[in-house]
Amino acid sequence: MIIRTFYSRHDHTFMQMTRNIAQIIAQELNVREQQVSSTISLLDDGATVPFVARYRKEATGGLDDTQLRTLNSRLSYLRDLNDRREVIISSIDTQGKLTPELQRALFEADSKTRLEDLYLPYKPKRRTKGRIAIEAGIEPLADHLLNNRNADIEPEAAKYIKAEAGFADSKLVLDGARFILMERFAEDAALLQKVRQHLSQNSVLESRMAKGKEKEGAKFRDYFEHTEKLSKIPSHRALAMLRGRNEGMLSLSMNADPGNESKQGSYCEVIIAEHFKLNLGTGGVDSWLKTVVTASWRIKIALQMETEFIAKMREHAESEAINVFARNLGDLLMAAPAGAKATLGLDPGLRSGVKVAIVNNTGKLVAHATIFPHAPQKQWDKSVRTLANLAKMHKVELIAVGNGTASRETDKLAAELIASVKTELPRLTKIMVSEAGASVYSASELAANEFPDLDVSIRGAVSIARRLQDPLAELVKIEPKSIGVGQYQHDVSQSQLSLSLEGVVEDCVNIVGVDLNMASAPLLAQVAGLNKTLARNIVNYRDENGQFTQRKQLLKVARLGPKAYEQAAGFLRIFSGDNPLDASSVHPEAYSLVETIAKAKGLAVAALVGNTELLRSLSAAEFITDRFGLPTVTDILAELDKPGRDPRGEFKTATFMEGVEKVNHLKPDMILEGVVTNVTNFGAFVDVGVHQDGLVHISSLTDKFVSDPHTLVKAGDVVKVKVMEIDVERKRIALTMRLDEKAADKPAPRAAQRPNLAGNKSNQQRKPQPKQANAAMGNAFADAFSKLKK
Repeated sequence: MIIRTFYSRHDHTFMQMTRNIAQIIAQELNVREQQVSSTISLLDDGATVPFVARYRKEATGGLDDTQLRTLNSRLSYLRDLNDRREVIISSIDTQGKLTPELQRALFEADSKTRLEDLYLPYKPKRRTKGRIAIEAGIEPLADHLLNNRNADIEPEAAKYIKAEAGFADSKLVLDGARFILMERFAEDAALLQKVRQHLSQNSVLESRMAKGKEKEGAKFRDYFEHTEKLSKIPSHRALAMLRGRNEGMLSLSMNADPGNESKQGSYCEVIIAEHFKLNLGTGGVDSWLKTVVTASWRIKIALQMETEFIAKMREHAESEAINVFARNLGDLLMAAPAGAKATLGLDPGLRSGVKVAIVNNTGKLVAHATIFPHAPQKQWDKSVRTLANLAKMHKVELIAVGNGTASRETDKLAAELIASVKTELPRLTKIMVSEAGASVYSASELAANEFPDLDVSIRGAVSIARRLQDPLAELVKIEPKSIGVGQYQHDVSQSQLSLSLEGVVEDCVNIVGVDLNMASAPLLAQVAGLNKTLARNIVNYRDENGQFTQRKQLLKVARLGPKAYEQAAGFLRIFSGDNPLDASSVHPEAYSLVETIAKAKGLAVAALVGNTELLRSLSAAEFITDRFGLPTVTDILAELDKPGRDPRGEFKTATFMEGVEKVNHLKPDMILEGVVTNVTNFGAFVDVGVHQDGLVHISSLTDKFVSDPHTLVKAGDVVKVKVMEIDVERKRIALTMRLDEKAADKPAPRAAQRPNLAGNKSNQQRKPQPKQANAAMGNAFADAFSKLKK
């Protein structure tokens, strides 16, 4: 192959380019190149990100899981870039057009956009008008007119008339020459860079209502007459406008010259003329070249750039939306567990009744029922008696009430239950629990296999009870996208979203660790090095042989080899097993090091574990070996101090105000306690117990300027909020965490009940905005999020 011949001549250059991947990533992460090179070697050898982050700190220089995920993503991009570079070089070399200058430019191209710009003139194309003119021999005329401005244009064109090729007169010949130059200009990589730079600094996106869509597209009315700098559009507005376009409610266009109302010409035409050193006057050739420049911009480059820039806007917005979802999911998964306590799960309902499920302290279903305390049956007293009997029989300590329809009414039922059994069950406590994704789990194949004879609705109650005991262990059974803590999640790349969320789930599971003798197959499948097949095999082995007593027994599990064992073992816990280290995050490969430390102090390993006074007196540097460096020894000593420590925080829950159960129960200036359900780039949604989340706009989170709400709140936080405005008809609630603020002080005109569309943070800081205006009550996302929650 020609490509092999080419690389045999330029092998050193190509190898250097390949090595530069580590250098590029190191610069982007602001770390040493050696850290990146070592990490790449580990990942290429099959190591997982959680394993590398936890057990290979010497090699990576302590890169955390977030840095490693970024590194892995960039590694994939740059390798794809190199693969594409190889294809392009092969194609151009095959054409015999690979010059040393072009070769150098291709090797130096650091993005796919730049690479494709350079390839554009050589890329196989369909038969264009310019190509037809070249085939008819008109290219010399185009070159002559470009370089000889004093030429007599008509006589020169007449020399190239060729009727049989479709160029029967001078006008057609000049049109052909124009198409040749238009295509040449539009394929000039250096020119495209200049135009792209100008547009990135100056262009705006114009959003307009599609004709006749005023009523149908009412939820997009914020964007019916909207103009915003393309480079400054936040992700939620970009995705809103793109959704409006996709639904036929909006038209979007890029304006390269905002403020140029006359539309006499674009500054991009000046850039084109200057690039080709065309100081155009009014002569015949100059006038003709002006038409070439104008047509090059309007017909070729402008459309190409509009497509490219809107695509980049979408890509950036999707990336940011995926990051928002990932952060919220991580916060939700890492929510503090209520613990291994017998729990009564209530899945509220009206006509269909309240589904009841009781799980013991290991999460096993021990009882279930359906009660009908609400209208139309109104069997309130009977329902309380049924729940009381079940609670006392199974010594229930927790009540998990789903936050769906009839949740506040069912919460009252739980309160009466607690009062009726306070003597027998003094510790009984009720907590409102998010139902997000419970219905998805109930109807899943996994739930059907676990509870084949159980009604779908009862499965939901089981899920609600278990997610109170341990949110992480239960939520991993649900496809992350179904949990619904993102913004515009259905508008982003589903493959990229899934990839990101799967990484979040994997990181959370491995940070917490998994009880090998209690974990379900879905939870085990998220452990580094394992997959669904190996997880099922572990559960099958456990069912057939009883509980694991040693980590090394994993090697007896079908298809679980040394590599999978190396990756997974440190994240799997065996409590009350043969070796106390199996209950910790100390990896089996480091057991010998722990034994050395214990021997040096004249103790058994079991006596070393949890010996805080002794462990804190040890110097990690004393135990460094060729195999185990300071980071590993330090981690081991910390783990021995508190083996198997759960990194999740203290369990907390919100107390909803009695009597406030519906949106129309809310009053301005009312102070409530609630739970953050979702954090977006423009604020946080808070559940205050009225079946409709309220929005705390970013400007109402604190008295200080905040660029990212995630720095202040996260999903699952218990917060106090004040009601600022209620729109009962549209079920919109504006909240503030600035509790000294009074709603009555700042009446909000209807026109102001929209987010700031300027996209300029400095303006947001300088201009005093009505708080209700900042509440983003008109934002289309609130509608979408409301539907998603339901």
